[in-house]
Formats: sequence, C-alpha cells, structure tokens
Amino acid sequence: MSDLNLSKTKTTPSIEFNEATGKLIIAGESYPENSAEFYKPVFGWLNNYMEMKREIEFSFKLTYFNTSSSKSILDIIEVLENYHKTGGKVSLNWYFEEEDDDIEDSGIEFTSDLTLPCKLIPY
Repeated sequence: MSDLNLSKTKTTPSIEFNEATGKLIIAGESYPENSAEFYKPVFGWLNNYMEMKREIEFSFKLTYFNTSSSKSILDIIEVLENYHKTGGKVSLNWYFEEEDDDIEDSGIEFTSDLTLPCKLIPY
C-alpha cells in the first residue's frame, strides 16, 4: 500500500494519507465540480487501510466546503465511526480558524453524535 497525496487546487483540498504513520489529513477549500468523484480515492484508500486494522488519526483542516463536499465529509466520518464501532482505533481532529464560526459549527454538528474520539481544535 502506498501513500495517497493529492495537491490542492483552486477548488479541491490537499489530501495527505501516510500509510506508515496512519495520519490522514484533508486541508484547504473543497468545492469540486463532482465531489463524489473527487473523494472516491479517499474511500478506496481508507477501506484498504482499515483492512490492515491499523490505528488512524484523521484530520480535517478545511477553510470552506460546499454542500456537495459536506456529504462526502459526512460519509468519510461515517466510515470512521463504523471502523471505531468494530474495534478499530481511530481519532478525528476537526481544525478551524479561531474566527471562523461556520467551520467550527460544522465540526460541532458533524461530530456531536459520534462515539469515536473527536477534538475540535482552533488555530
């Protein structure tokens, strides 16, 4: 299994998934034309990684995302929650700029019903 690295563009976030450390981060703005297609490699990589039963530290450090991206983000969080419920070790970090109430509120909303360890982290 290799790392997954996608550089950010004007409409898509950077994606850095490190197989050796189990640290995964999605950062930047997310409003791709086709969110489902853009995030498809993320799900493939995550599913392959979870088959190895290794620890995951997943971080979102987004500064903007559209409605289509929010569906993909929620789907990723659901995959992580299911991994946690089946005994997988996983933690979720939701970063937001201190003055960005919208991203903070999204983090609160997305993580409020989860059983996996979550942190909301201002920067």
